[in-house]
Amino acid sequence: MPELSRRSALTAAAVLATSAGALSVTTPASAAGHHDSPGTFDEVYKGRRIQGRPATGSGHHGHHGGGYAVFVDGVELHVMRNADGSWISVVSHYDPVATPRAAARAAVDELQGAPLLPFPAN
Repeated sequence: MPELSRRSALTAAAVLATSAGALSVTTPASAAGHHDSPGTFDEVYKGRRIQGRPATGSGHHGHHGGGYAVFVDGVELHVMRNADGSWISVVSHYDPVATPRAAARAAVDELQGAPLLPFPAN
């Protein structure tokens, strides 16, 4: 059996590292599912109950929120998805975040304990 040279060993290691890197780049995207469909959440954040879920029906949600509804203490937080995939809310409109959950948390931070008032949808 031929002896493994240093050059052959380094080449094989580089090929394996490249293959592993390609797998780690593609695996999370396929494992996470479609990136346009954020999952549901229901948690208490800083003493406030925040919830998010895909919206049903054809109300105001479908136009701006990408079919997603977010609530803070049971009151709907109007959210909107930007063209770049980030999310904003009426409370933190100039601070885009990556997910609806992050938008709910940013709203709680901004409200500083004040109640969220219903947003009139005309």
